[in-house]
Amino acid sequence: MNDRYEAGYGDDQYGGDQYEIVGYDDYGRPVYQQVPSHRQQPQQRTYDPYGQQQGYAQGGHDTGQQQPIPPGYDPYGTQNAPYDPYGTGAQAPAPGYDPYGQAATSGQQPRVTEQTAYIPQQARPDEEAKTEAPPTEGQKAGEDGEFAFVEEPDGESEDVIDWLKFTENRTERREEARRRARGRVIALGVVLALVVAGGVGYLWYAGKLPGVSSPGTAKGTTVAAGAQKRDVIVVHLHNTGKRDTSTVLLVDNTTTKRGTTVLLPNSLALTDDSGTTTTLAKSVDDDGSSGTRDQLDTVLGTDIQGTWRLDTPYLQNLVELVGNIEIDTDTDVPDPDTKKKGAAPLVHRGQAQTLSGKMAVAYATYRGPGETENAQLKRFGEVMQGALRKLSSDPSAATTTVQTLAQILDPPLTDKDLGTFLAKLADLAKDGKYRTVPLPVQSDGTLTAGTSDSVVKNILGGTAKSPDAGSAVRVAVQNATGSKDDTEKARVTLLGGGFGFIEGGTASGAQSASKVVYSAPADKQNAAEVAKTLGLPAGSVTKGAVSSGADVLVVLGQDYRPAAS
Repeated sequence: MNDRYEAGYGDDQYGGDQYEIVGYDDYGRPVYQQVPSHRQQPQQRTYDPYGQQQGYAQGGHDTGQQQPIPPGYDPYGTQNAPYDPYGTGAQAPAPGYDPYGQAATSGQQPRVTEQTAYIPQQARPDEEAKTEAPPTEGQKAGEDGEFAFVEEPDGESEDVIDWLKFTENRTERREEARRRARGRVIALGVVLALVVAGGVGYLWYAGKLPGVSSPGTAKGTTVAAGAQKRDVIVVHLHNTGKRDTSTVLLVDNTTTKRGTTVLLPNSLALTDDSGTTTTLAKSVDDDGSSGTRDQLDTVLGTDIQGTWRLDTPYLQNLVELVGNIEIDTDTDVPDPDTKKKGAAPLVHRGQAQTLSGKMAVAYATYRGPGETENAQLKRFGEVMQGALRKLSSDPSAATTTVQTLAQILDPPLTDKDLGTFLAKLADLAKDGKYRTVPLPVQSDGTLTAGTSDSVVKNILGGTAKSPDAGSAVRVAVQNATGSKDDTEKARVTLLGGGFGFIEGGTASGAQSASKVVYSAPADKQNAAEVAKTLGLPAGSVTKGAVSSGADVLVVLGQDYRPAAS
């Protein structure tokens, strides 16, 4: 086939125009020209895309006769202008043509940066972008084609900024460390100040601060002995083996913060409800706990809150519950269960001896040959103080110890009351504010002003209890006639007259004149009635000191004439 024309769009068989290929662009796409109608061939030519048939050359020229391309044909929408990829033709590119596939608009369009294809002998799009003139200093192209003014970073300025940031951060860290250190120092100072203040306050309150007295100590207090508050419980130790008793008073002075065990001898003279004089030991056996407590209140002028009957088996259990005791013993005590002669003693004499429950009972009840009652009573007091030192100072724990004894207490005393009371004494005993003292009495069991006032007034309160309404006036009688029988005659006379009788003992020497003494103004009339009953002159009535537990004191002189005679 020598015909170089080929049917294209608008083939003449459909009544349209024909086109011929005039060449190929650098992308291998054929370039067409419209063939004028007078040059159209009647027959259809086969398309040769590479121009190799019928003598076509690469550039759109052939060796044969060349037909002109129909004017205005543009298969790519370039308005019938032949494509010149290098822009060297005389004819300018048709408006809207974009070799990179951009949409046709008026004027020259910017290239697409994503375009990767390039035309030979032209710079690549990325290289061309490098050769474009950079924007003026301080400007940068924006997305909308305008310029935004920015400050270009400088290497040295960035180093300076980094250094300033580093310096600022390091300074802040140092300041934060200093603040934390100052906070710790302040907190430590506050804690130390509180500790010191608390320690000084405790020492002041406890009376241990040198040169300073506290309200909790006897030293420096201005509270009178009679106005001080005391809690008192009487304890009767019943020796189940020998069937005898020992009695002490446990005293908690809540004003002076002092504790005391007062030893009461069994020979202490008491007056029963009928006004008859009796002894403490006889009262415990005959009148029991309640009657003895009332009689002690009358004689000692105190107020006993309860009675604790402590049989020797319970004392043994108490010592074992607190974990044994340590006391100074003044004698060897044999084992009561061992009859063998020459056997080793159960308790040895010495300082800081550890006693078990059995040893404590043996020592508390022991009275050696030729010893007085006070020797045995002193040992019982030492055992009680040793047990208090080992007892818990916590009221709940002390109450538990009392409950563990499983003993029945005499009303109104309860387990809780006794446990709380003993816990307070235990705290005083551990702190060295506890002592044991005897109540001195005369050989006949009576109290004297000189020997008993130090205990009765200073420890127990020192003031006689006022008699209840309707009760008999209590009269203490001291015999100074030289005849012992006069005391008994005076007792019978006073009881017959409706007065109470208290054995006052015998004076050291005889006196010629009798005296009837009262201390309270309200007892002046009672004293006059006592003098009249005993047959003593009215001038014998005088105001003065009266022994504890009595309302009126009578000193019988040689001028006394018993009514019986």
